[in-house]
Amino acid sequence: MQIEKIRQEIEAEVEKLGCFIVDIQISKDNDIELTIESEDGIVQMEDCVNINKRFGEIFDREVEDYALTVSSAGLDQAFKVIKQYKKYLGSEIELRLKGGKKLITILEDVNDEGIRVRYTQKEAVEGKKKKELVEKIEFYNFTQINSACPYIVF
Repeated sequence: MQIEKIRQEIEAEVEKLGCFIVDIQISKDNDIELTIESEDGIVQMEDCVNINKRFGEIFDREVEDYALTVSSAGLDQAFKVIKQYKKYLGSEIELRLKGGKKLITILEDVNDEGIRVRYTQKEAVEGKKKKELVEKIEFYNFTQINSACPYIVF
């Protein structure tokens, strides 16, 4: 089985449920992991079951000999597709940049090249003894980003 063939055949079915494909992995033993995310909420167990059922109707297990796991993208998993970034516009994300810098930011915008974020950090201000909080708005290319995921506060 091929990832692009799976995407081509199942993407419309996933979208009918208000979801989108985040990732498709196929092991050498034909174990397929299909990861989805909801456009505007959380993936329900019923969504995974329906996609699994529809997948079985499209791809005959007797012909392909595969195992399928359909799951939702976890909140602790890094974003893999632009639609995930778009879903979290206006929300706090944890951003890890190449080089080790980690930021908790508000995701302001996303395009094909990267993301614009807003955050505050303490900086020395001319004429002041103490560092003060300064708001920053910066753009990072996807090539500069190691990972990004929702920021979860407990």
